[in-house]
Amino acid sequence: MDSGLFSTLLEYINIVFFMFTVVLFSMFTAMAYFATRNSIHYRNKNSFNDLSKVMASPLAPSITIIAPAYNEGMTIVENIRSLMSLRYVNFEVMVVNDGSKDDTLEKMIEAYDLYKIEQKIDPNWKNKTIRGIYKSPHRAFSKLTVIDKENGGKSDALNTGIALSTNKYVGCIDVDCLLLPDALLHVVKSFYQRSEKQVIAVGGVIRVANSCIIDGGKLEEIRLPKNWLARFQLLEYTRSFILGRMAWGRIDSLLIISGAFGFFDREIALAVGGYDTNTVGEDMEIVFKMRRYMHERKIPYTVEYIPDPLCWTEVPEDLKILVNQRDRWSRGNLETLFKHKDMFFNPKFGKLGMLSYPYWFFYEWLAPILEFFGFFTIILFYFLGILNWDFFIAITAAVYLYSIMFSFYAILWDVYSYNEYNKTKDILTLMFCAIVEPIVFHPIVVWSAIRGNYKKLFKIKSGWGSQVRKGFAKAT
Repeated sequence: MDSGLFSTLLEYINIVFFMFTVVLFSMFTAMAYFATRNSIHYRNKNSFNDLSKVMASPLAPSITIIAPAYNEGMTIVENIRSLMSLRYVNFEVMVVNDGSKDDTLEKMIEAYDLYKIEQKIDPNWKNKTIRGIYKSPHRAFSKLTVIDKENGGKSDALNTGIALSTNKYVGCIDVDCLLLPDALLHVVKSFYQRSEKQVIAVGGVIRVANSCIIDGGKLEEIRLPKNWLARFQLLEYTRSFILGRMAWGRIDSLLIISGAFGFFDREIALAVGGYDTNTVGEDMEIVFKMRRYMHERKIPYTVEYIPDPLCWTEVPEDLKILVNQRDRWSRGNLETLFKHKDMFFNPKFGKLGMLSYPYWFFYEWLAPILEFFGFFTIILFYFLGILNWDFFIAITAAVYLYSIMFSFYAILWDVYSYNEYNKTKDILTLMFCAIVEPIVFHPIVVWSAIRGNYKKLFKIKSGWGSQVRKGFAKAT
């Protein structure tokens, strides 16, 4: 190749990288701005609301909390106790035992004195076989229903709960999650605070409960995780939920509600066929389907987002489990994007087609791939002697410093807004995590995404993987 032409090509590559970086900086700056505006708006709007009126009202809408359980024997009794203690007048806790191989069912039967009830099941039932439905004769446990079924995965378990529920709204959560007592009050308020649009789903912030003190199903003390891997995930969750999803909620373009804390209008969820059992990214897929359903019928709707810290859960502290989790997220992301590819830059879908979908395509799916191959391209350019060191150092330093600044802002805004971690030592520890994260933790996330995409593109069979629960720390 002619040296002049080669030089021009390299210049164009530098320009592309520069423009990509500028767009990235602009996008994340806008995200921080919209998230801040939305947080301030939410606090001002809700500062004078009396949630106890919602709880006491006989007109309060009915909610079913669906919690799939698979081999959760170690913590299931305490998890159910926590769910049963929620402050709300009209709700049901439905635990779906998804073919557990341990003593999950036996522990529930013993702890809550459950007995099998007779209930007609649709003969055309599409989900895995239901082996039994259990209730308790005790009034204190009247809100609890346990469904025992053959193993079919989380999506199948959630669909079973949605189908058997008779309430207006359904909440789909992870059984190991800890919901704060007022969680349902905030959810109901979010469903009913809009008059001009139908609220079809409500999502919220997921907080990291590792090392926190839990006693009797209640959060007694918030602590920074002792495990460094969990600390990096805490930082990541803070950025993602406090800034990222808050910003998308501000412009009504949120495309994902976490599977650990998601509430839906049951009628709309059933209309779209519930969760897709053929994907590992079921939480993202159902929001896509519900949004499409409303959009194609030209029904005014919205998806609400709650920034209050209402849901706490364990995150992986083992590297292998973390990689498997992120591998699965990447596969689910790709499956959903491919299934709804007709939305890509399609003005028919408004902001979803022109903004949300492209963001997920370029940043959530394509960016890790570009990072991975970009690393090897830099090594190749170095050995070929064509690496522009000045440009490389300048753009790397800019990206690194901006990422630290963005993380610092997320940490400080979280402290200002909710002050969950108010010890100076904890804040400084999180800031240290922000400084080393791009070098230590981010490469793990990128590698996990590459592995997930490789498995999906080359059709290598892989399921959900497993999450080993340690159980919450107890007060002494």
